Amino acid sequence: MLPQQIHLTLPPWIGEVADESRLYLTDEDKVGLAIELSKHNVERSHGGPFGAAVFNAAGRLISVGVNRVVPQTCSVAHAEMMAYMTAQQRLAAFRLNEQGGHYILATSAQPCCQCFGATVWAGVDELLIGARAEDVEELTEFDEGPLPADWIGELQRRNIAVRRDILRDQACAVLASYGATGTPY
Repeated sequence: MLPQQIHLTLPPWIGEVADESRLYLTDEDKVGLAIELSKHNVERSHGGPFGAAVFNAAGRLISVGVNRVVPQTCSVAHAEMMAYMTAQQRLAAFRLNEQGGHYILATSAQPCCQCFGATVWAGVDELLIGARAEDVEELTEFDEGPLPADWIGELQRRNIAVRRDILRDQACAVLASYGATGTPY
């Protein structure tokens, strides 16, 4: 019988790092959480060096994600994808902002081509980025895939504001640490 269900999980330590009771008011607060998630994911050997979080306009944490590709044997289990899927499930909306509201994705590193595509459709209004794609490729063995030459402009034309290089050095430190281990995920 063909599988009829998909089951993806986040690591059990997520609640220790992501604090639902606090407000994440600045871009640095938001990206800082994504970087902290990526760091714990590597330190605990639960996936690759990527973290992401979805927030509402007030800075309330809606969902988080970390890279779970290898542990979940699923190529779409990137941090951004996990954060989008859990936010969509929590809000019962396939486009987060479809019924109003303003949503922000903060990510430890620039979305790859897969996560860029999901960002177009996920219903976020802002994208906050730590490390750049070139940092990821230089410091690890990951291939971030092809993006449109003007990927920022493509998102802006869809009313998604992009800010990058937020805590870039901290994000790169996690990537460099991971890259030095030679770990395959």
